[in-house]
Amino acid sequence: MRTEYSNWRKLDNAALAFPLVTGENDTRVFRFYCQLKEEVDSDILQQALDRTMEKYPLFQAVLRKGLFWFYLEHSHIRALVKPETEPPCSRLYIPDKKSLLFQVSYYKERINFEVFHVLTDGTGATEFLKELVSNYLYLAHQKEGLEPVSMLPEDMTVQDQESDSFLKYYSKDQKRPKEKKTRAFQIRRKKKDGNHLHVHESVVSVKEVLKRSRELGVSMTVFLTAVFLKAIHEEMSKMQEKKPIVLMVPVNLRKFFPSTSMLNFFNWIEPGYDFSKRDRSFEEVLRYTKDFFEEQLTKEKMSAHINDLLALELHPILRLAPLELKNLCIHAGAKFSEKNTTAIFSNMSAVRMPDSYVPYIERFGVFTNTPKLELCLCSFEDKLSFAFTSRYDTVNIERNFYRLLKEQGITAEKVEPEFPMPQMPSEQEMKVYKVYSFLCLVLAAAMVVTDLNFHPRIRWTWFTAGGVATMWIASSIGFFKRYNLLKNVMW
Repeated sequence: MRTEYSNWRKLDNAALAFPLVTGENDTRVFRFYCQLKEEVDSDILQQALDRTMEKYPLFQAVLRKGLFWFYLEHSHIRALVKPETEPPCSRLYIPDKKSLLFQVSYYKERINFEVFHVLTDGTGATEFLKELVSNYLYLAHQKEGLEPVSMLPEDMTVQDQESDSFLKYYSKDQKRPKEKKTRAFQIRRKKKDGNHLHVHESVVSVKEVLKRSRELGVSMTVFLTAVFLKAIHEEMSKMQEKKPIVLMVPVNLRKFFPSTSMLNFFNWIEPGYDFSKRDRSFEEVLRYTKDFFEEQLTKEKMSAHINDLLALELHPILRLAPLELKNLCIHAGAKFSEKNTTAIFSNMSAVRMPDSYVPYIERFGVFTNTPKLELCLCSFEDKLSFAFTSRYDTVNIERNFYRLLKEQGITAEKVEPEFPMPQMPSEQEMKVYKVYSFLCLVLAAAMVVTDLNFHPRIRWTWFTAGGVATMWIASSIGFFKRYNLLKNVMW
């Protein structure tokens, strides 16, 4: 395989908005992990990562800010494995901090691969993790006769991996009719535990789900989408039923357009159901969902959507607009579009490994950081892993989902994901910062009151209040933007 790489490259269309909308509570980071049947050896994992990076040099990149758009620049920063210490799907991209956009960590028997969505999508992350796990298992068990296996086609080049498939399949001639979107029902529950991301996982039999789906004459994804819609509906009041439930379902475009790109190449469809106007039975929800998928999942519809997205990016006025102006527009658009969906359902499909490697692997799993309720799933052998992620109290929806599966003859086994406690809880930092801010405010107010009551000839009270205010501003900038010390000095 050729290993030439680009010193810099533009972001693909799907990645353009991610740097602008990411934050502490919406990191746009997702985790793909592999649960082994043995405890992870950190030294061997580091060797495996070094080998993997040789095949995927496009991951050796940092995000830079240009005048008109963000771009990716090749970096010589070495990717290092580390024990898992941070909460899952923590922020990887931090403005002004030059760092890689992925992290490989380990915890007991688990290998974690977390990646910022700018770098790749679910398909790319799957391929990277499969290569990493195969390298690890070979290095750990080569003395037992385990043979090395490359997970990549021999003739694949780095240029194939970093090709922008959105541009490749863009055609300005094809348009799709504009569809008016209605506001979707929004799940609103009290936030828990300082707005932390909560992850709940379960495992079911792939054979059981496939058997029931085939009995109903639908695909697994259609079947589970209908179950998810029904599970959400059971938590709606009569007033809330006035708005439809709309799911965002990502679609891997490689199933419609030949591509070996490791960059983002996905689209999405938005199956919705209005329970106030339609039959509420599961059979009717399933039939409607099946018809919707058949209508939307066509090459023509996917191509038209690609053209819509690229037409916006390639618009001459928008291309020349400075990044800060684009930032305001994209933020506004992202906030507006959030109201069009209720939750997210992402099916990463099956992960396949060489037969000789299967006995060492327990299962694969995936979940993502999102401000909405999201259900992610992937399968390995006969284990279908479900992961609900949310920052809200949505346990009832998960309960409804698994109960509906049980009614269909599918039993779920709950898995309690283990995460190490973070070394420095951010809540403690914020408490100290708030106390400090309060004391600064009290001192500045005391100086103002002193000036108003005593009217000193030299207005030392105002100078003191101003000094406290500037000290608070400077220290606040250092607290929130402490990743780039030189820039802090400039501030």
